[in-house]
Amino acid sequence: MKNLRLNYETLIKITRSLTQSKKTEEIIQMTVKSIKSALDIKGCTLFLVNRGTNELEVAASTGLSREYLNKGAISALKSIADSLKDGPVAVYDVGDDPRIQYPEAAKAEGIASILSVPIMIGDEAIGAVRVYTEKKWDFTLDDVNFVQAIAQIAGIIIEMTRLYQGQSEYIETLSTMCESPAL
Repeated sequence: MKNLRLNYETLIKITRSLTQSKKTEEIIQMTVKSIKSALDIKGCTLFLVNRGTNELEVAASTGLSREYLNKGAISALKSIADSLKDGPVAVYDVGDDPRIQYPEAAKAEGIASILSVPIMIGDEAIGAVRVYTEKKWDFTLDDVNFVQAIAQIAGIIIEMTRLYQGQSEYIETLSTMCESPAL
């Protein structure tokens, strides 16, 4: 990572841009692009947990090929699962770590190291942000804290935009019902 001062400046810039949107998709896309740019890494993906299938579903990604993103279902119970329960997990060598669900696909994509950080709302993990590097990277505490801060901020804003969208739909439905001549 560059330096701590840049991290704070970048954090301020990212949070400003994230708070300007009320669309979940835009926030998620801004999050992955901002992290990739700030860390100058190969790629970044934001996953959301599908509670029905217990899989991590790609919500947004940058820097990774379509083939890699479509490599197969990503199990929240198998693919670096500790990060959803215990917090951030850094994988120094994807080719030599049993927590990687698709090590061959990662190597073929040119990924050497992965950092996985949970997105928490209260005590519940709603997803994960994953950072991918081309060279083996010994993630520093500053790296982890930076990604974790952005993941938490994004999680809060994602939740707020979902509530806002739900509230808007509810108001629209009530408004339509009140205008209905049948009532």
